[in-house]
Amino acid sequence: MNFLRRVFPIAGLMIAVAPLSGCNILIPDVAADSPARFVQETSPVFYQPPGVDPRRVRPIPDQPVPQTRELYKTQFHQTYGLPVTNPLHMAMYGELRDEDFTLPAIPVSRVQPQFLRQEVDYQTTERPGTVVVDTKARFLYFVEANGKAMRYGVGLGRDGYAWSGRGVIQWKQKWPRWTPPVEMVSRQPEVRAFSAENGGMNPGLQNPLGARAMYIFRDGQDTLYRIHGTPDWQSIGKATSSGCVRMLNQDVVDLYDRLPPKAEIVVM
Repeated sequence: MNFLRRVFPIAGLMIAVAPLSGCNILIPDVAADSPARFVQETSPVFYQPPGVDPRRVRPIPDQPVPQTRELYKTQFHQTYGLPVTNPLHMAMYGELRDEDFTLPAIPVSRVQPQFLRQEVDYQTTERPGTVVVDTKARFLYFVEANGKAMRYGVGLGRDGYAWSGRGVIQWKQKWPRWTPPVEMVSRQPEVRAFSAENGGMNPGLQNPLGARAMYIFRDGQDTLYRIHGTPDWQSIGKATSSGCVRMLNQDVVDLYDRLPPKAEIVVM
């Protein structure tokens, strides 16, 4: 009895499959091996706009590679490629964290290269540690040994406001408070809010004295002229201030760290 129970299901399955043998369910589709059918089923389909005969479309000729890139033309009609950025300048004038403030990076590509900080040959009878300001060339030199000097570009006072002579940098200060002198307040009433009687302007990125100030004395008296930083980097190399010597903030920080106590200064 058990034997019949096992045989009958198998026999029934064979009877059910027999009529379906004509459908080739168990026979592989050998037509897929046909090369013609393979090409027909796998050939790419290209977009053809209506009304366009691809046989009449002419290919675009290869364009010659340009040998000159006319990106920046000078007044002499010379052409140059992209400007080269000096990585040393990027390091010297990049963003600088100083005390409680962060000095923004200076766009050195927009500053004339001669006004960027650099060590130069400089023959002078002044002893090392002296500051020499060349008002005509708009340079400040920090005299070093062996005929060298660190040169900085500076902005100077307008005609009638400049100071010249020999003095001493009596003291120097980080992130100074700006107090305009009485003469400036009388000329420019808009700065009265920062006068001495009102406490001056707090230190900060917008303070006209910038990150450092060095105060020039002569014969023990304050000349009221300063070497100081400025947030207005575009004024370097120009005569726009009210008599003081202004420097890029990153440069005035560098000079401040080099300057010995009571250094001599010559403004000529």
